[in-house]
Amino acid sequence: MRILKAVFEESEELINPINMKSRRQFLKTVGVASASAILPLNSIANEMAKQKMIHQVYFWLHDVANTKEFLTEAVPMLGRCKTVGKFIAGTPADTADRDVVDHSFQVSCTLFFDSLEDQDVYQSDPLHLEFIEKYSSMWKKVQVYDIAI
Repeated sequence: MRILKAVFEESEELINPINMKSRRQFLKTVGVASASAILPLNSIANEMAKQKMIHQVYFWLHDVANTKEFLTEAVPMLGRCKTVGKFIAGTPADTADRDVVDHSFQVSCTLFFDSLEDQDVYQSDPLHLEFIEKYSSMWKKVQVYDIAI
């Protein structure tokens, strides 16, 4: 108990402005402490903005017979958007049925972005908006998974 009391009293002396040489020294110390607490937050925000990401989109079509048309004519539009770094499209692989595998979708596309900002720009890219307007009637469900890499 004495040790805890001594540690508390010592730490109290370190931050007590009366024990500091001057008010300016106290303000300087508080300012440095505040800045050191805030700077890492700015650094984290900058890193997040530069964070590469994968945007995975899964489509369930109204008519399974339209899968080939949707795969070859519709989804390639997304790959031509300005900020897309890499684009891959496909259909469910013919893997074994397991509880953890979902084969129920018809088409999937994977888009790679160099930053979260690039993905934000993609959302309003004219080709992306045209794709939605022109082809949204073909799907009954769409599911997106965004992954930071």
